[in-house]
Amino acid sequence: MTQQIDDLRAVVAGTPPAPEAMSAYLEQVRTRAYTITDADVEGLLAAGCTEDEVFEQTVAAAISEGLRRLDAAGRVLG
Repeated sequence: MTQQIDDLRAVVAGTPPAPEAMSAYLEQVRTRAYTITDADVEGLLAAGCTEDEVFEQTVAAAISEGLRRLDAAGRVLG
């Protein structure tokens, strides 16, 4: 399991920095992803972000948040 988690950390580390236009959206991914709508994504595309950029940044933010929570649980249980 450790290798898979390390692989996920590498994916996040290898993701280029997100454009400033995505900051509020990525915070939404981290804290309340269930509220994201097509309009949110369309707004990013209208702001000049590419579909690939939106996808890659969304996945990286979700993985990063999952790892943050996993690490927090490990500290509590460890």
